[in-house]
Amino acid sequence: MTDVLITGSGPTGLTLACDLAARGIAVRVIEQRSAPHRESRGKGLRPGSLDVFEELGVADRVVAMGTTRVVLRKYFDGKHINDTAIGDSGVLVGQWQIEEVLRDRLAELGVRVEYESRLAGISQDAAGVRAELEDGTVIAARYLAGCDGGRSSTRKLLGIPFEGSGEQEPAMVIGDVRAPGLSRDVWHQWFTSEGGGILLCPMPGTDTFQLQASPEADERGELLPPSLESFQRLFDRHARIPGIRLADPSWLSAWRVNVRMATRIREGRVVLAGDAAHVHPIAGGLGMNTGIQDAAALGRALAAALTGPAGEEALDAYQADRLPVAAELLADTTRRYERVLAAVREPGRGTEAGLD
Repeated sequence: MTDVLITGSGPTGLTLACDLAARGIAVRVIEQRSAPHRESRGKGLRPGSLDVFEELGVADRVVAMGTTRVVLRKYFDGKHINDTAIGDSGVLVGQWQIEEVLRDRLAELGVRVEYESRLAGISQDAAGVRAELEDGTVIAARYLAGCDGGRSSTRKLLGIPFEGSGEQEPAMVIGDVRAPGLSRDVWHQWFTSEGGGILLCPMPGTDTFQLQASPEADERGELLPPSLESFQRLFDRHARIPGIRLADPSWLSAWRVNVRMATRIREGRVVLAGDAAHVHPIAGGLGMNTGIQDAAALGRALAAALTGPAGEEALDAYQADRLPVAAELLADTTRRYERVLAAVREPGRGTEAGLD
């Protein structure tokens, strides 16, 4: 029997695994993917997350892969309006790179992610948890931590409500692309008086940009799925720079506004953290960072539960501490998102409005 089984190998799950393994706690990490991804996804680390990574011994590695100074170049109707430098001691770095650093640290601690392991069932009693995988494998653990994202199988198997609201239509298409000939010195943000826009952020340590854009509609007004061809049409419409051809999409996705949180993040010996416990608007770049903070708090709680006499109290305290944080996160990011939507209608304003 392992001490803690973690479902999900994103930043939340890997941070928790490193924290526990560094304490000498036996941990296993299962992941339904067949291999690590290479998608930029969440791309901004805040100082609090760097503090956690400092404790884990990986802060220097992450900082070396990213950049601490970002310039937002704002355009309106194709014209360059102004530049805004952002420097709050955070780091711009791709999520896949963060996960790579954490996986390497976890391997140094003797633990490797177990891929193609899909959770299918959970049972528990006073002694521990039994996690059944789709292939019939059963893993016994004293505790289980669900860090498996907004569509968390852990949360669904426990029957924990995920309350809030969400939109059916995507608010944004996103992806990773190359843009040969486009300056990589700034985060380009093009907006237009007719509405909508496109953003291209150069990802450090790569030759790709993370693209974010308002979706394209067809002649019937129906939104088109993300594709390289659609990205190019959106770029031509908003950026109005001839000769730039987007290429080599390595990630294509769409983002919908969802504002939801779990009604509880503890069910006996099973606990939730990160997006499994809360999802929210992306403005301000708080999602991955809050998950990392969840993991740090959960690591302390599980260590107390495993090594001391006050296990129930420690896990109750984790829930009592992090549920209000999640509730405020949802409210805060909703306000930030509304500020960004209003700001980008003004020439010279961009996503920095979500940082205020």
